[in-house]
Amino acid sequence: MKQYRKWSLASLFVCLFFLCGCDSTSMKDVAVSSSEILSFSPESGSIGSEIVVTGEYLDDVVSATIGGGKAVILQKVSNRRLSLKVTNQARSGKIVLVNSIGEGVSEGDFILEYPAPVVSQAGMPSEVEMGNNLLLSGSSMNVVSAVLFTAEGGTEGNEAEIISQSENEIVVKVPYVESDKAIVTFKYFNGTKEVETSSSSAPKFTVKRYQPEVTTTVFEPINVGDMVVLEGAYLNKIDKVLLGDIECTITLQTETELKFVVPSSENYVDGDNTVVLKISYFDGREVHTLTDVFVVKVPFIYFWENRKVYGQGRIEGQLSSFFSPETGLVYANSDWSTVVDPVSMKYKAATCSANNKPAVSESEYNSVNPYFFFSGASAGQLQINSPANSKTQLRNFYSTTNSSSQVTGGKIDCYGTPALTFLWLDPSKSGYKTLIDEVKNGTLSKIDETTFPIDVEAKTCRGFSIASAKASPNTDVWAPDIFKVGEEKVANVDAVLLVFYYNVKGSVDNVADNIKRIGVLHIKTVDFKLYNNTNAPSSSSIEFDMYWQKQDYDYSKVQ
Repeated sequence: MKQYRKWSLASLFVCLFFLCGCDSTSMKDVAVSSSEILSFSPESGSIGSEIVVTGEYLDDVVSATIGGGKAVILQKVSNRRLSLKVTNQARSGKIVLVNSIGEGVSEGDFILEYPAPVVSQAGMPSEVEMGNNLLLSGSSMNVVSAVLFTAEGGTEGNEAEIISQSENEIVVKVPYVESDKAIVTFKYFNGTKEVETSSSSAPKFTVKRYQPEVTTTVFEPINVGDMVVLEGAYLNKIDKVLLGDIECTITLQTETELKFVVPSSENYVDGDNTVVLKISYFDGREVHTLTDVFVVKVPFIYFWENRKVYGQGRIEGQLSSFFSPETGLVYANSDWSTVVDPVSMKYKAATCSANNKPAVSESEYNSVNPYFFFSGASAGQLQINSPANSKTQLRNFYSTTNSSSQVTGGKIDCYGTPALTFLWLDPSKSGYKTLIDEVKNGTLSKIDETTFPIDVEAKTCRGFSIASAKASPNTDVWAPDIFKVGEEKVANVDAVLLVFYYNVKGSVDNVADNIKRIGVLHIKTVDFKLYNNTNAPSSSSIEFDMYWQKQDYDYSKVQ
């Protein structure tokens, strides 16, 4: 028991020792007296000068003034020494140092002088470059509060950024100057007010502005989304390219070449739009017009080129199966339930009352963009699918390679929302040749009631019989004699199909009625691949172009 008490007392003394030690250390952070100023040097100086103060209790100083004006504490060397910088707020008078206890006041006055800065012409360059640093030497440069570059003949100078400053030199970054000739003046405090050195004796420079010079002068009419190439000199100095007030995206910029993309605008109309092409440089301070008649062509149709989708095979990197001709986007399978067709995800099999006959409200139907997809059939064909035509197709698509990741949330019957049909244009039939040639030559420019008139009674569009348009045609229809069951092959299919997108009433009653939009699908290449040692070409990829009508079809406009 006695031994236990001895150890307890020993522990107590150790703890008290450390606690006392901590208290002793912390006392260094607490001021014990107001500061005392014993001397300072120099006794006079100008704005920017450094004053060394010696005294007592100086390491706790929190602020300083000279003649009542704020001074900057540069460095606390020790408890007996610190240095101050004279600011433009200082005046002749006492130096006062403040800590948490009180103030320490100098016995003598610091005399503030107000010399004018004088720049030396010796070694000064004759040329400077905008944006580069410039060293100016002389005397009393520490009093300078601003350095101004004024264009020859100008009245307003542009202030330069001061990089560093001492009594004998100042380094500044050459600012924007309106012309290639400029003078440099200095602002400083003369004891009464801030003044500027005389422009008559100011140093003069030739300023290398490196203003962009575009040598491209001919601009052909161009489509929205196309690339424009500008050539010239100092094009890397251009900040913006503007078509009217719309900023263009710059994709490449070097000293001699600049490429930009023609942007779209809600103010453009279909056809030709004449706008002003301008460039902006020097941080927007200067704008130059390249041409007043830059023609932007807005196509009367949407054209989506070189799109690629995959079948329903669960292969990493190939889980993008859904394409919308309205947006031009290929969607990842994982986006189907939330982005592509949330209405179908909500109603599942109740989305339609029968194949290609939607059962949702008109507003719900119109909230889903039209889309289609390809799938491999177990019989060995590859087919295009209208989402609303089958309740057993969508459940075969997966968001990951996991067999339980069906986009529908399980092996659930689920109609898609949009109703479409497809009509293959047989190139062996002369009636289709004109349209097929327009598609393959890239000259199809309009899809409307005039170029694609629909006769509901005759079930024709552009004179073509569309009675045989199907909601899910397969390769036996649009790629006859190209693919064989069970054999893989990469083929240039070059198939053209008319695509009809229907309103909420669907296509069941009359394949030529209730058409909302018309498109043309050009299937170019098919990589016909089988899935997992089966005959189903579910691992296939399909590359195509798509032409799509911009506005809803208006049967009343058909002549």
